[in-house]
Amino acid sequence: MPRLFKNAAGPVFVGAGILHFVIPKTYESIMPDYLPAHRELVYASGVAEAAGGAALLSKNPTVRKYGAWWLIATLVAVFPANLHMALNPERYKKIPQPLLWARLPLQLGFVRMVLRAAKG
Repeated sequence: MPRLFKNAAGPVFVGAGILHFVIPKTYESIMPDYLPAHRELVYASGVAEAAGGAALLSKNPTVRKYGAWWLIATLVAVFPANLHMALNPERYKKIPQPLLWARLPLQLGFVRMVLRAAKG
């Protein structure tokens, strides 16, 4: 994986986490209906992403390793929202349907990026 992606993982996740607080309604709109407390879950996932991204920026390899596993758990936890979008394309008319499905395997790419970033 190019060094750029490896070095970008921390800042990307910190930025994504911050966006959960800047534009929470956007994230709430992709939450599956069966989940309670959408706003609270959006904020919790934002904190999780930002904290994991910050851990990847650490010079301490142990912190990076734990941060990577934290982010992988976060990616697994938010996967239902991505699946929800793919299964309900009528709710997301601004996004082409093939992109809704393409996001699902991209999560594996993020996992790989996070693991590489953890190695420093």
